[in-house]
Amino acid sequence: QVQLVESGGGLVQAGGSLRLSCAASGRTNGINAMGWFRQAPGKEREFVAAISRSVGSTYYADSVKGRFTISRDNAKNTVYLQMNSLKPEDTAVYYCAATTYDNIYRLRINEYGYWGQGTQVTVSS
Repeated sequence: QVQLVESGGGLVQAGGSLRLSCAASGRTNGINAMGWFRQAPGKEREFVAAISRSVGSTYYADSVKGRFTISRDNAKNTVYLQMNSLKPEDTAVYYCAATTYDNIYRLRINEYGYWGQGTQVTVSS
């Protein structure tokens, strides 16, 4: 099994920045793409960003493009999400996810087989 543990959430004012981290442990050999999702109260979980393992390709939701940056350190089995210019609408629980697939442009949410417990991000206006 694979365990994912997120950290770095918190409360920040609009326009501020936060950096989320997600460390993978356990049977990580089969892990390829990793991603971040978020879920606001009363809303469905939505895709934020993904990064492939092979060449480090990245893919973003339109709502965060240009403000968020996903990166990974394969040696540390860790993925990061740098969030800049945060807006109140970015408030949500952020989840790290991992999958054995690596085509980040075609992945559906249910193809991510491993999930973290989530970390709260709150952006005040």
